[in-house]
Amino acid sequence: MASDVKGLLPADLGQLVNECNVLVVGAGGIGCELLKNLVVFGLKNVHIIDLDTIEVSNLNRQFLFRREHVGRPKSIVAKESALLFNPKVCITAYHDSITESKFDVNFYKQFNVVLNALDNRTARSHVNRMCLAAKIPLVESGTAGYKGNVSFHMQGISECYDCTTKPHQKTFPGCTIRNTPSEPIHCIVWAKHLFNQLFGISDPDEDVSPDSSDPEAVGDAGKIALEESNDTNGQVKEKVSTRQWAQSHEYDAQKLFQKLFHDDIKYLLSMENLWQKRKPPTPLDWNDLPDVIAGSSSIDQQTVTALKDQRVWSMQECSQVFKQSINQLKEKLENEKDLIWDKDDDPAMDFVTACSNVRAHVFGIQQKSRFDTKSMAGNIIPAIASTNAIVAGLIVTMACKVLKKDYYKCNTIFVMPRPTAVKKDLFPLDQIVGPNPKCYVCAEKPEIIVKMDLEKMTVRILGDKVLKTELCMIAPDVEIDDGQGTILISSEEGETDDIADKLLKNFIKDGTRLKCDDFLQNYQINITVAAMVDEEDEKDREKSGILFEIIGDRTQLNAKEQVAEGKKTDDQEQPSTSKKANPVHDDEDDLMIIEPTTVSEVQVAGTKRRLDETEEDTPSKKRKVESETSEVIDID
Repeated sequence: MASDVKGLLPADLGQLVNECNVLVVGAGGIGCELLKNLVVFGLKNVHIIDLDTIEVSNLNRQFLFRREHVGRPKSIVAKESALLFNPKVCITAYHDSITESKFDVNFYKQFNVVLNALDNRTARSHVNRMCLAAKIPLVESGTAGYKGNVSFHMQGISECYDCTTKPHQKTFPGCTIRNTPSEPIHCIVWAKHLFNQLFGISDPDEDVSPDSSDPEAVGDAGKIALEESNDTNGQVKEKVSTRQWAQSHEYDAQKLFQKLFHDDIKYLLSMENLWQKRKPPTPLDWNDLPDVIAGSSSIDQQTVTALKDQRVWSMQECSQVFKQSINQLKEKLENEKDLIWDKDDDPAMDFVTACSNVRAHVFGIQQKSRFDTKSMAGNIIPAIASTNAIVAGLIVTMACKVLKKDYYKCNTIFVMPRPTAVKKDLFPLDQIVGPNPKCYVCAEKPEIIVKMDLEKMTVRILGDKVLKTELCMIAPDVEIDDGQGTILISSEEGETDDIADKLLKNFIKDGTRLKCDDFLQNYQINITVAAMVDEEDEKDREKSGILFEIIGDRTQLNAKEQVAEGKKTDDQEQPSTSKKANPVHDDEDDLMIIEPTTVSEVQVAGTKRRLDETEEDTPSKKRKVESETSEVIDID
């Protein structure tokens, strides 16, 4: 098959194809199509990396996988299947995370081009930054239903992935929802699926429990699960639905709770392969629930009297709301065949909030208030195999231009759900978009201004929400630019844990400059702190949960986005940042209740690697703030 294609290529391109070394990041929907295209195209050296393992739900659109592959690493199986198309190709497969430190700049430098087929913002931004550091061209891609896009990124020639903001992520892989959630939205989507399974019109693709016919497991756990899915004649058994199970137990809240958050979680733990590089979940028992919120030392009167919708519930509260909402929904179900989830239906909203927060607690994820859960709950756009195939073909076409160094012909192209006014399903931009001089990633001296509520924000929120969530850092180090080398956040485990939950006002003030560095990404950025001091807006901020806002130069990040206004794919696999100088909401819902009573003591301690390499050998002091009494209640 590959030899037939080779004869169609011009001699110069054919030679480039033979000699190039390509990295494919992701072996999912787009990745499978892309790997197949590359091997039949005649490439000799391909590296592919993916952390995930194969789910039954993948089989309908990820054609390199079969039922017997369920539970095995996607990258390994993709390699095996792709070699059947062209055994002469040398494919190197990695079952690992692309953000691991071993995949450093030198790793990227061995490739002629990197082809992204990812499904999350953090990994996309990480690969973008590594390609910038290695000066290697990157071809980015994404799909959302019938829409898709392919774009080219190279230092100094085109915009980088982070030069323009991306829409909020709204779609997530089914295996992530069911087995390995890592964000609050994953738990909220799972809870909505559970509502449909128990009370609404159920969809087999929205199953919420570990399925014995769909084990992402290794060893005996996987074998037993596969055996349980078949009878003695080898025929697939009829599966008992979640609603049937609930009906057989008369919608008993305690039994449902035990099944969903204890028994199913223990089953997930038996899938050992899932937890080799992830933190395992912790099963909950109905009769032994914590009465405080995860990450909190206690619940004070201010928390108790706060509006119930505006605060995060404890597990005890969640269990009571869970029981009450199930009883109410069960009564409604007696008069209706199927219920439809509506965010304005109080029992339905209470059910989703309680379930999502319990699941978040089980997996060690920050919980959300009912208010935030209501605003986040949205629809899931299904993955379309044909869109993946189209986008994969466009990636190869663009990769050919990259290999020939026709960089200025690598215009971003969009796959449209219906023909445009000019009767086109594929819509390319007129020209390549250059770098954004105000980009906080690829600019010569990346710098932004962040407006912060220093009275309520902690050091941990700065690291987790601003640096990791908004700026997509992996392992940030933060030094206060005070001439003394004060270290505020360290990527070295445990080094600054003692100040992580202390208020920022103890360390920084309006006008303070922070030098931020991600050693893994070879990425630095300077942040100027602007304190939130407008008392008029204080009540509104408390209501909405806004703790920080990215302003100043960050507003220019979309300088080039107008070129594609109204045309860019609403790609739910792409990252989300503020399009304008809009307030950045506290996405992980760290509600801080502050009652400082003492003046902090400042101590000089230790030293740490300077962010500026030119000052690497200069001794630097680190100041840590230790409050005599801490009354910060961190509600995760």
